[in-house]
Amino acid sequence: MSISTEREGHTYEAAQPYQVSREAIREFAASVKARGSAHTDPEAAVALGHADLVAPPTFAVLVAQRAEASVVSDPAAGIDFSRVVHAEERFTHHAPITAGETLTGQTTLERIRVMGGGAMVTTVTEITNQDGEAKSTVTSSLLVRADDEEAA
Repeated sequence: MSISTEREGHTYEAAQPYQVSREAIREFAASVKARGSAHTDPEAAVALGHADLVAPPTFAVLVAQRAEASVVSDPAAGIDFSRVVHAEERFTHHAPITAGETLTGQTTLERIRVMGGGAMVTTVTEITNQDGEAKSTVTSSLLVRADDEEAA
C-alpha cells in the first residue's frame, strides 16, 4: 500500500482564498434546492440580521474541497485519487457564511486507518474569513480502495 501513515497529523498550507459572491450563493442554493429567501434576496437576508446573502450550510464544501486537494495531491501521503470513494462529510458551523466574505480553508490530515489493503483517511478543514473569524469546521472521510494486487 502506498499510503503513508507518517503523514497523519500533518497540517497543510492554507488554500488560496475564496471570495464569496452573491452569484455563487444563488447558484449553490439553486443546485441544492435551498429555497430560503435569505439565499437569493439581499433585503431578506438583512431583515434577518445578516450583512448580505447567507449561504446554505453545505456551501462550506466549496472551500473545504479546495483545501483538501492538498492532501490528495501530496506525494508523501500516497493517496491514489482514482481509488478514492467519498465516505462521509460533517459540518460544524460557527457562524453563517455571507456574500462579500473572503474565506480560507486549512486542512489537517487527522487520521489514517489502514484496513486490509485499503485505508480510511480523515481530514479536518478549518474555514475562517478575512477577519480570522471561524466559519465552519468540515470533517471528511475518504475510503481509499486497495488496488487489485493489494486486495488479493
